[in-house]
Amino acid sequence: MRTTYRMRSGRFLGIPATGLILLGVAVLFWGIGVPTAGVAVFGALGGLILLAGLWILLRPPVLLKLGSDDVQVRGLRTAWTDITEVGRTTTTQGEAVVLRTKQEEHSVLIPVQWLAPAQVDKLENDLRERLNKANGYTIWDGTAAEPADPAE
Repeated sequence: MRTTYRMRSGRFLGIPATGLILLGVAVLFWGIGVPTAGVAVFGALGGLILLAGLWILLRPPVLLKLGSDDVQVRGLRTAWTDITEVGRTTTTQGEAVVLRTKQEEHSVLIPVQWLAPAQVDKLENDLRERLNKANGYTIWDGTAAEPADPAE
């Protein structure tokens, strides 16, 4: 089963805002009597950017996909067997979820600010569960396992 996490849509509010500004410029040009070609160019460009921005707000870009065999972050695939740890770290861009790999220089960072706040804890839990499953680990329930062959 693949789980997809998308970027926080609020990061892209500037795109439809730019389209609205261009539409406003088109209206201003129309109001002061600029030739129709100039008004049409700004109107069409503003309308297209506004529509593209609304589309992106409704369906933000994919940040990562979690599969049973690998994790794909912004197009970079890493096998679960290559990942050694999931944790948090502080970077110059703020807090990030880090997927540490067997080769430290190939660790993958997922900026927390790129995700909706409700998704961060869910993502960390999902990453840990899939990592445990890939490595055959189970969550310890606090009890000791029964010995297979008790000593006498």
